[in-house]
Amino acid sequence: MLQGWHDLASVHWRYDPAVVQSLLPDGFTVDTFDGAAWVGLIPFHMRRIRVPGTPPLGPWSTFPETNVRTYLRDPSGRPGVWFCSLDITRLVPALVARVTYRLPYCWARMSIEHDRDLVTYTSRRRWPRPAAPGLADSRMVVRVGQQLRAHEVDELQVFLTARWALGTTFGRRLVWAAVDHEPWPVHRAELVSCDETMLAAAGLPVPEGDPVVLWSPGVEVRIGRPTRVPVSAAR
Repeated sequence: MLQGWHDLASVHWRYDPAVVQSLLPDGFTVDTFDGAAWVGLIPFHMRRIRVPGTPPLGPWSTFPETNVRTYLRDPSGRPGVWFCSLDITRLVPALVARVTYRLPYCWARMSIEHDRDLVTYTSRRRWPRPAAPGLADSRMVVRVGQQLRAHEVDELQVFLTARWALGTTFGRRLVWAAVDHEPWPVHRAELVSCDETMLAAAGLPVPEGDPVVLWSPGVEVRIGRPTRVPVSAAR
C-alpha cells in the first residue's frame, strides 16, 4: 500500500512493561526505553491511500485517522509497531484493512482543525460500538513549535518515531509487514488539552505523568505485503 501520513500529532505516555505485554500475543515482546513501555495516541490525516500502480479513490482514500499504538520486537528481535486500535472515518477501508492486514480498524467520526499554531483533533468511535457511552472518544489540542534539527532529536524521540515495520496476527500466527518512509520532520509541540478514553477502550489504565509530545507535517509511506513470521523464529 502507498499512503501519506500528514498533520500528525505524537503523544506518548510511559507504562509498566508488564501492563503492555498483557495486550500482545504470544511471540511478540514489548519493546522498552529507559525501563518503560510507551503507548502513543496518534491522530493524523491519511492521504491518497492506494495500491501501487493505481490512482487514489478521492474521498475514499483520504480521511482522518487516530491510532493507539505501542512498540514490540518479534521473536528474532526486529523492532516494530503494535496497533491497539485504528479509528478512521471510512467504513469500507476499515473493513478492508481488517481483512487484509488483520489490523483492528474501527469506524469513527473525526475532524482536524487548524488555528494558527494550534491543531485540534477530535474522534468519536461509531463501530464496533463502544462498551460504554463516551468510551473510545478523544479531543486533543496541540500547539506546534519549531522544527527540530537532526542533531536535536534525542534517543527517546528516535525510539518513538523510527519504526520500519508493524506486527499483527493471522489467527494464531504472527504476521509482519515492512514500513518504509523518509525520516519524520519533527517539531516541538505542547499538549494544550487532552480529553480521551481511547486508551481505556484499548484495555489500558489511565496514563500517569507528563507525555512526550511531537508534531510532524508528515511523510509519504510504503507498506509492504504482510508475511508470516517463520515458525522457527516464533519458537
